[in-house]
Amino acid sequence: MNQLTVIGLGAADFEQMQMGVYKKLKAAKKIYVRTEDHPVLQDLKQEGIEFASFDNIYIKYGSFGPVYEEIAQRLIEAVADEEIMYAVPGHPLVAEQTVQHLIEAEREGRIKLAIEGGQSFLDPIFGALKIDPIEGFQLLDGTSMSMHDINMRQHILIAQVYDSFSASEVKLTLMEKYRDDYPVTIVTAAGSAQERLRTVPLYELDQAAEINNLTTVYVPPVESDEDALRDWTTFRRIIAKLRGPNGCPWDQKQTHESLKKYLLEEVHEFLAAVDAEDDFAMVDELGDVLLQVFLHAQIGEDDGYFTLEEVLASISGKMIRRHPHVFGNVTVKDADQVVANWEEIKKEEKGDSADEPLLNDEYSPYSSLQTSYSYQKKAATVGFDWPNADAAWEKFEEEWQEFRDEITKGSAISQTDEFGDVLFTLVNIARFYKISPEEAMLHANEKFARRFHFVEQSVKNSGKAFSDFTLGQLDAFWDEAKQLEKGE
Repeated sequence: MNQLTVIGLGAADFEQMQMGVYKKLKAAKKIYVRTEDHPVLQDLKQEGIEFASFDNIYIKYGSFGPVYEEIAQRLIEAVADEEIMYAVPGHPLVAEQTVQHLIEAEREGRIKLAIEGGQSFLDPIFGALKIDPIEGFQLLDGTSMSMHDINMRQHILIAQVYDSFSASEVKLTLMEKYRDDYPVTIVTAAGSAQERLRTVPLYELDQAAEINNLTTVYVPPVESDEDALRDWTTFRRIIAKLRGPNGCPWDQKQTHESLKKYLLEEVHEFLAAVDAEDDFAMVDELGDVLLQVFLHAQIGEDDGYFTLEEVLASISGKMIRRHPHVFGNVTVKDADQVVANWEEIKKEEKGDSADEPLLNDEYSPYSSLQTSYSYQKKAATVGFDWPNADAAWEKFEEEWQEFRDEITKGSAISQTDEFGDVLFTLVNIARFYKISPEEAMLHANEKFARRFHFVEQSVKNSGKAFSDFTLGQLDAFWDEAKQLEKGE
């Protein structure tokens, strides 16, 4: 099997090329280069070194992925006939996707591969920027980076920024985390005689004239929490500081028990924002819910019982295990089957619980409506359920009549008991129509409070007292509030 040798051309011009690399190129019989757009290649031509490039492949595709795949495939085909050398910019193992495809082909036994040296662009970049990589840095691919890849507290180098279009994509991704005028540095031809550094505000990144295949974008680490408000680690630092020795007295004294009511309040306020279809309010209220989650996690860490990482590991593992149709090889036909699989996997995770009462984990101390819903839903999983909604309606009518009878002739205890049965059957009807009774009740309460506030304000605006109005007049205010909500 012929050998395919990959060698690095270095990051800059001929003066910076390593002597060993130059000698190997001179001795090679057949050389391919990924692109001729590299400063050292014109000098190598003058030295009498001949090579073939793959520049013509770039114009065939709209993205770099298929370009690199075709280059690798052509090299695999070429080495079947003779030994060849493949020369790439920088170092073969730094930001060179074609080489990764070749490594994969070697693992599959399709080629014999050797990788030689070559100076990567990192050393001259570090020198040009005068930064120490031991402080922590990231090397990202500008053609495929995501905001989720970014660690704002490290030095960030973004390679593969070839032109204004790729620079624009990088700019938009960075703007998802950094402020628009955050300073970034465009490094061109680092380590060569043509080296140039230009620092611009982020919003000007794609307007710089120097962007080419020798460009690297540098983003310095943030120096303040205010510059990293969209970073998860910032929020965690804030909560830790609030709970720390020099933090806030209120936050310091909170416990899991004392925070329970606030979590409920914040969830309800978020649900109200959802009902109002208010995206800005949802952002604000979700933040308040997240605050409660982080506070509980920080209390767990402070007390030495658990950490935020354990919370993340628990829910992440659960999501992977309970979605085998997404993360595994299971096939599902609809959402109902997803729910059935979820319950089955949940049962397997909890182990043998044949002797455990079915409703054990379904009680909610904070909501009798939710408890009723959970009890009925759980009982339905073993077939203890009405066959359809019509049967549930018939049961409601039966319970409603029994309640009316008790109102006429029963005691306070029996009336309460029968009214409970009426509510229970209403919850059952809601379940058949996939309506959350808890959410419906929250919505009704919020609606009542909103409309009553209008009635109250109308009375105040009149300069009179409630007692000066008849029920019919107050009801007219209520109807006006309804019409205003409906836009009539």
